[in-house]
Amino acid sequence: MLKKEFRLKNKNAFTATYRVKNSYHKGGITLFAGILKKDENIPTRVGFVVSKKTHKRAVKRNRLKRLMRESYRLILKSGDCGNSQKFMSLIFVGNEKALGKNFQEIDDIIKYLIKGIKNV
Repeated sequence: MLKKEFRLKNKNAFTATYRVKNSYHKGGITLFAGILKKDENIPTRVGFVVSKKTHKRAVKRNRLKRLMRESYRLILKSGDCGNSQKFMSLIFVGNEKALGKNFQEIDDIIKYLIKGIKNV
């Protein structure tokens, strides 16, 4: 579980991140990156979203969110974050293609997305 200081919770923060339109997609997961930080001491906040349109069962949606969250937590713990720590917020959005994947596939996708973030 991510610490509270790293979680993106506020609806306004989600809409502000989506509004930047800085996104990357691979294997059923889309990464939205917010604006660049001005102060490096502020932690990057991360949100995980799987909509009800993806699957009607909450168990399936929550499993995908748990897998994405755990993958990001391990990447954060290892310090292999690339440019992702230069942004104020990140949002990972899962869709139908990612539902049947196991942890290793989700982990590879999230690592690829984090490495692919470019400064805008």
